[in-house]
Amino acid sequence: MNTKHGKIIGIIPARYGSARLPGKPLLEIAGKTLIQRSWEQAMQVRLLDTVVVATDDERIFKAVESFGGEAMMTSGEHQTGTDRVAEAARQFPEAEVIVNVQGDQPLVPPEAIDAVVQAMKNDVGIEISNLVARASKQDAGNPSIVKIVQNKEGFAMYCSRSPIPYPRNEENCAWYKIMDGYGFRPAALQKIAALSPTRLEKAESVEQLRILEYGYKIKLVETPYDFIGVNTPEDLEKVRAAFNHGKN
Repeated sequence: MNTKHGKIIGIIPARYGSARLPGKPLLEIAGKTLIQRSWEQAMQVRLLDTVVVATDDERIFKAVESFGGEAMMTSGEHQTGTDRVAEAARQFPEAEVIVNVQGDQPLVPPEAIDAVVQAMKNDVGIEISNLVARASKQDAGNPSIVKIVQNKEGFAMYCSRSPIPYPRNEENCAWYKIMDGYGFRPAALQKIAALSPTRLEKAESVEQLRILEYGYKIKLVETPYDFIGVNTPEDLEKVRAAFNHGKN
């Protein structure tokens, strides 16, 4: 188990329950579980001092320890991954940055997560950072992909499952989508986790809207990498194919 704790903490929230993929973290991908694949990617992130899995299930906890990872049990009452990360983050009082690394992202390039951390290291005024990538017109019209628009300083203005901006004059459109990689200052993370869900968040089922609706700023960090997570059975097969045809 990795017990050396530094100041940049990567926390992987992993719950057993999933409507579309029950027991998702323990699903097999090319001979290893999804949570192990995701943990192995996170361990390659150069700027993370510590990587820990925060879970609500003993089966996941034992699986993580079996491959040499560090895990901690968290409440089964959390409604979001951010809430689970916030609970786990309280165990790291020395932390300067907490990174929410998704447990269903075994293909995320380590460099992409490094970019989220580096933005916060470069500017101590940034409380929250979020990885984004350019989105295609097809992505823009897909309600399962959350789009986001930014101001001239690179901070989020709004995000939606609808195509924003709307392509009334398509030549002026540059679509961006939210990618799973979130950085937080510890104090900001605890404040956000304590906030009640908002009207817009509930309407779109987009967690970032709670942050924006309460007036917090989200710095967007663009990555050139486009990668998929495991959210549906179709995604699972695509990720399995990627590992079977190139990844180890």
